[in-house]
Amino acid sequence: MSAKLWRHFDFWLLGAVTLLIIMGLAMIRSATLNSLDPDLQSASNKQLIFALVGAVIVLIVSLIDYRRWGGLATGIYLALILMLAIVEVRGITSFGANRWIRIGSLNLQPSELGKFLITLTLGHLVATHQDQVTKLSFVFRTLVHVGVPVLFIFAQPDLSTAVMYVVIWLTIMWASGLRLKHLALLGGTAAAAVPVGFLAVVGIPNLRYMADRLVVFFVPNANSVEHQDALYNINQALISIGSGGWTGQGYGHGSQVQLHFLKVRHTDFIFSAISNEFGFIGAVVVILLLAFVVIRIFRVGQKARDAYGRYICYGVGIEVMYQAFFNIGMNMNLLPVSGIPLPFVSYGVSSLWSFLLGIGLVESVALRHKKIEF
Repeated sequence: MSAKLWRHFDFWLLGAVTLLIIMGLAMIRSATLNSLDPDLQSASNKQLIFALVGAVIVLIVSLIDYRRWGGLATGIYLALILMLAIVEVRGITSFGANRWIRIGSLNLQPSELGKFLITLTLGHLVATHQDQVTKLSFVFRTLVHVGVPVLFIFAQPDLSTAVMYVVIWLTIMWASGLRLKHLALLGGTAAAAVPVGFLAVVGIPNLRYMADRLVVFFVPNANSVEHQDALYNINQALISIGSGGWTGQGYGHGSQVQLHFLKVRHTDFIFSAISNEFGFIGAVVVILLLAFVVIRIFRVGQKARDAYGRYICYGVGIEVMYQAFFNIGMNMNLLPVSGIPLPFVSYGVSSLWSFLLGIGLVESVALRHKKIEF
């Protein structure tokens, strides 16, 4: 690859992602200090290794012309369905959800990787049938394309990730020229089906976990004894954020973090941990960095040389935006609690590698169009 082409690489995007990863590493270390769990004691070191491997992923994926993934779309889609099916048969259950498969010493979450794989396959499907986007029959075809993995993910159960796939579908279809009347028809049908779907979920034992999370959010005083663990996590998250004040209680000195009142503080509630130790200012810095990453990704998409590159960037951008919004909203009790990590910051190999794969795809698009001015 020529040096001239490398000048098109979006170093501002990569720099912002790197800062988020560094902040995550620092916070994971603080959140796991004095932990009695051997796995947590080594969490920051593991995350550093994951980040270094992730840097290689970004480089390799950037070097591969993104258009080549289109030719592999069918194989990629079948591989995604196969991985999700394996989760159903041999998945690892944790916190009431069956989402992971064991590969060597790592627990990997196929639905995390699948967000980016479905972006590649759906983007290719739409880009190669651009003249059919205004036809309702093609819209239904794209819904089936996304709906199959959504059903697997919903059964895990993982409502927030299932919704993410729908958001990806909506983003790519809207960017391709989805007609408003088709969107209204589908939206009305979905709205009418929600009450029936919720009653069905409540009646299925392995999905009741997901329904309980929704009940705790919408009716916090209902069955408070039964839902005391979920309520405890929410309350501790709010206390952590509130007690941080403007500048926080200091790195390694957050009361809710260091005394372990805040649970899963290195993953789901890492934003609350950051707020506890770095305060309002630290929280705003994280939010601004995430916003900057999303903006840069969308800018690359706007300047893509073809529709496929544009859809890839829009898909990756909406994934970062949705997941950041949902995680932060969950920490602030503005959205139901769900096991959705904060992009680039939370501990976890599946989330980190998947998002860095997405950044690599965006950089591949950036390398193959004109230089982006800051």
